[in-house]
Amino acid sequence: MADTSRPAEPPRPALAATPARQGIRGTHLFWVLVVGTLLAALGLFLAWTWKAPSLSAADNKLANTHAQSAGAFSAPAPAPITAQQGSDQTAPRAP
Repeated sequence: MADTSRPAEPPRPALAATPARQGIRGTHLFWVLVVGTLLAALGLFLAWTWKAPSLSAADNKLANTHAQSAGAFSAPAPAPITAQQGSDQTAPRAP
């Protein structure tokens, strides 16, 4: 048998599998979530500011092409709505 330099450890309490997997909620978990969310928001903001000039240039190009091709999609005004005789299913009006 091998000799150990550590003293004998006290026995640990037995814990069922489900509670052992769930972990503990507390201030540590809260700060991990807050810092992670702030880092994600900072990363998104930095990516947006890095790509914003090229996105703006692309929008200007699209605006010019939309103005030039708008005539192809022009349509006449719709016809006025007319009620057809005998198709009204509501109660008849009193004379």
